[in-house]
Amino acid sequence: MLSALHHPAPARKLSGRRRRETVAVLIFGGAPIFESSIPLSVFGVDRQDAGVPRYRLLVCAGEEGPLATTGGLTLTAPYGLEALSRAGTIVVPAWRSISQPPPVEAIAALRKAHHEGARIIGLCTGAFVLAAAGLLDGRPATTHWMYAPTLAKRYPRVHVDPRELFVDDGDVLTSAGTAAGIDLCLHVVRTDHGAEAANALARRLVVPNRRSGGGQAQYIDQSLPEEIGNDPLAEVVTWALENLNQQFDVEVLAARAYMSRRTFDRRFRTLTGSAPLQWLITQRVLQAQRLLETSDLSVDDVARRCGFRSPVALRGHFRRQLGVSPAAYRTSYRARRPAPAQAPAGVPVQGGPVDRLVGGGAPHPGAAVGHGPHGGQPQAGQLPGVPGQALPGGPSAMTG
Repeated sequence: MLSALHHPAPARKLSGRRRRETVAVLIFGGAPIFESSIPLSVFGVDRQDAGVPRYRLLVCAGEEGPLATTGGLTLTAPYGLEALSRAGTIVVPAWRSISQPPPVEAIAALRKAHHEGARIIGLCTGAFVLAAAGLLDGRPATTHWMYAPTLAKRYPRVHVDPRELFVDDGDVLTSAGTAAGIDLCLHVVRTDHGAEAANALARRLVVPNRRSGGGQAQYIDQSLPEEIGNDPLAEVVTWALENLNQQFDVEVLAARAYMSRRTFDRRFRTLTGSAPLQWLITQRVLQAQRLLETSDLSVDDVARRCGFRSPVALRGHFRRQLGVSPAAYRTSYRARRPAPAQAPAGVPVQGGPVDRLVGGGAPHPGAAVGHGPHGGQPQAGQLPGVPGQALPGGPSAMTG
């Protein structure tokens, strides 16, 4: 599923001088240029010759002074926060640091705009600006999978779902990292002007008009959050990641932490922003992905090595998270891989069967260019969380 349409709130009537086709892009110093350029390219270029209706673009500085960006470049925006009063759509493409609060003046301007009916969009880490303004309270939202646990922990009233490429909740929309911002902007054009206009724009940008597959979940990596380094739960989490081939549930993890199940659940969620049951299921599915990519093991063997009680349990959780069956995922993954080069006659092939099969040493699909934060490779030191309630079936659902 590419977008989450959780019964979005009805759009408010625009007040004052605001017009829906007037799009303000709010940029800050220190924000990456790629994310910032996405709404500029989608809404700021006249493509009426291709059948794409024209928007009016206002590039607004969210703070005073020249705005530094990627590669040491410096930007000067033609408008300031006052121009937001004319926009019916406001895009926050990125925020420079998830550990810093946004400027209070920008927060106030966003709140006022939303109160007056403007549609507010946060791309990637821009979701942190929307959350700081209180615009995501009680709403579904997403951000780059690497930052989703931090967003959920810092703003517990936000229903964070790191599996989605983007979330449309009516007058507030958010997207995952980098390329997902294009997906969301195309969705906005589709919503405003129909599928034909969005398809024409996608052709001009040479991107899919709709991506299919496992959403953002297919890129989530296995690693630990910075916050957990000195926490007593770190040892338990590390043990769980190292023993995914064993069948164990949250009760076992709670016992290893010398906590009651209730205390463990609360402590784990506070630390990571994720329910322990859903987190562990996600880790088992991620391990299954790796084995499907790098081995010839049968699905039954993959299920057993990932701690699932049966292949049926693996297939159910795998399809729920990635939108495809394990067998279809393997087929699709191998189809995307280049054929291994043939060694000259008499030259032995290096590596084992797995290396020859998938070209050992290549990155995980989640490390593909454009899917890491700000277009780079995923960084270590973050824990993927899947906030939400435990799946039906109780602790046994963890292993099937």
